Amino acid sequence: MPEESPVTPGASDATESAEAGALQAAAPGPAATWLSGQGFDAVTLGPDHSGVELLGVEPAALPLVATALKAAGFDYLQCQGGYDEGPGGHLVSFYHLVKLASMVEQYSAMAEATGPLPAEARPDEVRLKVFLPRDGALSIPSLYGLFRGADWQERETFDMFGIAYEGHPHPKRLLMPEDWKGYPLRKDYVQPDFYEMQDAY
Repeated sequence: MPEESPVTPGASDATESAEAGALQAAAPGPAATWLSGQGFDAVTLGPDHSGVELLGVEPAALPLVATALKAAGFDYLQCQGGYDEGPGGHLVSFYHLVKLASMVEQYSAMAEATGPLPAEARPDEVRLKVFLPRDGALSIPSLYGLFRGADWQERETFDMFGIAYEGHPHPKRLLMPEDWKGYPLRKDYVQPDFYEMQDAY
């Protein structure tokens, strides 16, 4: 399954290692091929279950790769989020980008034709993933300056997983109280038995 990390897995299970090796050998998709031709470094993770191209990106390279993709037409941040691979695994931050302008043009051209839109009509999409060791620095550059829609999404990912976004203009919790301990969607999270809300006034 293409949700594993492009680096050596933390778990020692031989099957997971074989799966990770298979992912590294995946054929590059259109976005990876274009990025490589422009001199950008991204690891091809293959397509997901719906055919969306997945790319692994180093934290420091994220703003450069995202800027290049935006210039190439991936102008809409559809979704940003995170997930936890589990014990011994990584914490992952992802950005799902769509070529919105080209999709509108494609649909407009189809609308002028007669009959229903073909089932294969879909926008160009790519998902960038940043894999962070859970015991390392959980910090990556924010993409708020490039996609304003990353604002509350990065805050929610920080709130639930503890991944900090450098350069975010309002790096505070979004769902949990500011004095909450821990990050509730991490798989190693231990829910407290008791929480006393502090007087905010």
